[in-house]
Amino acid sequence: MLIQIAYLIGGFILLIKGADIFVEGASKLAAKLNIPPIVIGLTIIAFGTSAPEAAISITSAMSGNVDLAIGNVIGSNIMNVLLILGISGCIAQLKVNNNTYRYEIPFVMVITLILLILGKFGGSVDRLDGVILWALFLLFLFYLYRLVKRGEDVPIDEVEELDEKDTLFRLGLMIILGIGAIVIGSNMTINSATYIAKEIGISQRLIGLTIIAFGTSLPELVTSMTAAWKGKSDLAIGNIIGSNIFNILFVLGTTALISPAPIIFESGFIIDGIVAIGALFLLYTFIDNRYCLKKSGAVIMLIGYIAYFISVL
Repeated sequence: MLIQIAYLIGGFILLIKGADIFVEGASKLAAKLNIPPIVIGLTIIAFGTSAPEAAISITSAMSGNVDLAIGNVIGSNIMNVLLILGISGCIAQLKVNNNTYRYEIPFVMVITLILLILGKFGGSVDRLDGVILWALFLLFLFYLYRLVKRGEDVPIDEVEELDEKDTLFRLGLMIILGIGAIVIGSNMTINSATYIAKEIGISQRLIGLTIIAFGTSLPELVTSMTAAWKGKSDLAIGNIIGSNIFNILFVLGTTALISPAPIIFESGFIIDGIVAIGALFLLYTFIDNRYCLKKSGAVIMLIGYIAYFISVL
């Protein structure tokens, strides 16, 4: 068991570090090929924090561990809002961008509800559902593109500048190493998590909603807490909401498109999805008229996550 736990931790490390190396290499290569920074930011870099969820969900679906594919995404989204924003909101006062408040938070509620409807009435998430999710994802990218073109702030990190050591060979090697680390890390994580679930007699859904969700949400946790410490509080909330959108539309959409069989949607995911929508509703409710997350609201969100965590054990 201890060896499997070590594999699980090692898998998370490879996933997160691999995503960092891949994103840096890919974004610098794109810049070297004179691809506009806006395109790099809206695609490669924005993908970065969702790379662990994508790797886990796609790998688990391909290997038949479908509970992990959906549980990981829904669990990460719940954790992102209630736990990560709860912690960040206790560290510093978080201010939300006007567009995030008016459009993006409601949009996450809507797409979460769409996922629940697709899963409930179809009994699974299949390729047609994947097409629907990807169509919504492209619509979201177009929305971000319009925001940037209008000169408005979007929660996307800046593209790193090139230097003399960034040769095509080095950047290509970084991309290959990053992808390799992501693939190996996701396989290690899936295999060890499945083994641990069987050994202690709990479901893969629970593993996906808790342990896997926490491991794959580490990039969001680090990004949001760092932003809160540095006073860039609008990035803290913006990154979380953006990540949740990527998780549902890009991660599950891609997983559904390439999975050899439809991803079975267990009845338990309905409750988890409702909790995910409820978490967003709490966030929306606790934002005051100055577009700031109330400290008392952040504490309640943390308590809410603890209650949810206990309920799924």
